[in-house]
Amino acid sequence: TFPLALDVGSGRGYIAQHFTKETVEKLIQVDIAENALKNAVKCEIPAVSVVADEESLPFKEDTFDLVVSSLSLHWVNDLPKAFKEIHQVLKPDGVFIGAMFGGDTLYELRCSLQLAELEREGGFSPHVSPFTAVSDLGHLLSRAGFNTLTVDTDEIQVNYPGLFEVMEDLQGKYILCGNCIFSAWNRKPLLHRETMLAAAAIYKEMYGNSDGSVPATFQIYYVIGWKFHESQARPAQRGSATVSLADLAKIDGLISRGKK
Repeated sequence: TFPLALDVGSGRGYIAQHFTKETVEKLIQVDIAENALKNAVKCEIPAVSVVADEESLPFKEDTFDLVVSSLSLHWVNDLPKAFKEIHQVLKPDGVFIGAMFGGDTLYELRCSLQLAELEREGGFSPHVSPFTAVSDLGHLLSRAGFNTLTVDTDEIQVNYPGLFEVMEDLQGKYILCGNCIFSAWNRKPLLHRETMLAAAAIYKEMYGNSDGSVPATFQIYYVIGWKFHESQARPAQRGSATVSLADLAKIDGLISRGKK
């Protein structure tokens, strides 16, 4: 049971619906979007909403027993700072459990748009949020101070009638957005109709399914990281092992002798 938990980038409180009183006694929901918090879905545990930036959490150090974040950290401009903020507000032996979009998310859409823009307009601009590579994620969490890390990855593929349906659905789910890393005057805010039609054709040609639909891939990273505490298990000192890995080939014989 976690007495006090924090949901970073909670949105309308989708994760809170899966908490029970037996697992979380009180929940703080944080999001930078005030309207999302105002329209949050009610849950069975006591919850408090706070409008705040993930990169500057307004809580004291060593406050929360659990911090969760589900599919919101791809919006963050400074991910290392956000991880440090999460680590700071956790209590010793507290745990961070998160899920975020990975680097291969929407690669079909991105490639189709880029090829179409290169062909029709002689250059391309990013139209989808940047995503973190899995090779960087463990390093960023470790630098933030987390230990006993677990990083896993999964891919979910959703089929759509075509490119326009993909983009319409993404806009409704707040995934497709302007890239905050690039200043507005360095990129085109809109795509021309001819470019969009070309991108739709490229999408079907390169990635289309046999039934005429097109796939959109969402790569999800799942992470678990703990804040250090003396009670946590730690690796044994080098050279303290009493069994050699070379003896693994003899494991059946060793077990048999042990039973006798």
